[in-house]
Amino acid sequence: MEEQIQSFRVKLEAVTVWPSLYMFKFIVPAEEQDKVKEIFSSHEVKERPSRNGKYVSLTINMLANSAEQIIDKYLETYKIKGIIAL
Repeated sequence: MEEQIQSFRVKLEAVTVWPSLYMFKFIVPAEEQDKVKEIFSSHEVKERPSRNGKYVSLTINMLANSAEQIIDKYLETYKIKGIIAL
């Protein structure tokens, strides 16, 4: 996992001028969406439920000052059961 994180960090640094607006997109089981909202509590979270209501698509825009801020948020969200980052 550390190699993937380092690769992502390098890519972010290569294409981004900080501070930068970064868009997170997740698909999460409906019963877990509040956990994502807690992680991004100071940001607007746009949600779109699936047809059957079992899953929710979440989009969050965050003003980040570094690649580390983005990576830290991803690492927090990966602890949520069933989450998929897009």
